[in-house]
Amino acid sequence: MNLNQATFTTSAPNLSRCPKGSLAEVAFAGRSNAGKSSALNRLTGINGLARTSKTPGRTQLINYFELDEQHFLVDLPGYGFAKVPIKVRQQWEQSLGEYLRGREALHGLIILMDIRHPMTDNDRQMVEWSHHINLPIHILLTKADKLKRGAAMNSLHKVRAILKQEFPCITAQIFSATKGTGVDEARQTILQWLQREEEQTTAPDSISP
Repeated sequence: MNLNQATFTTSAPNLSRCPKGSLAEVAFAGRSNAGKSSALNRLTGINGLARTSKTPGRTQLINYFELDEQHFLVDLPGYGFAKVPIKVRQQWEQSLGEYLRGREALHGLIILMDIRHPMTDNDRQMVEWSHHINLPIHILLTKADKLKRGAAMNSLHKVRAILKQEFPCITAQIFSATKGTGVDEARQTILQWLQREEEQTTAPDSISP
């Protein structure tokens, strides 16, 4: 499986409109200014795959990117301070909750946080809720190029300390879509999640003694 083969497939307004044939998918969530689109473009190596914008909140639907007929990357609506009407924001939140809770093909959630302001109230709410429903979670601390190496590592250590105490199963790393920092590590996590179903379906039956 190759992330570089990703192509835009469809945009779904809610869970019921998501593709029916998906076997495994990895979703991306984050505040409206966390850099989800830039991360998707860098991870797939396809400029313009996900539309980037200087205006937070442009992603308003559940956007699907096909790797093959049964495996997808999913760009979820951003949460946080997006400048949209409250009613629209509430619709986003409802669609997001339904997807995360009810999508059987969802194998993991990448949560993106600005490394300069990680674990905001919105971020923590997403982490706590997703952890509560037993979703595998990996955190990308984005925009690492905005900080010097030492400051970026300090931020990572602080986030990992919080996770170790409160959410020991959740992992985190630094990431920069601009410089490519952490791309290989993030790709490895994503591919492991996507291939989990294949390993389960191809595993040999247990042998009786």
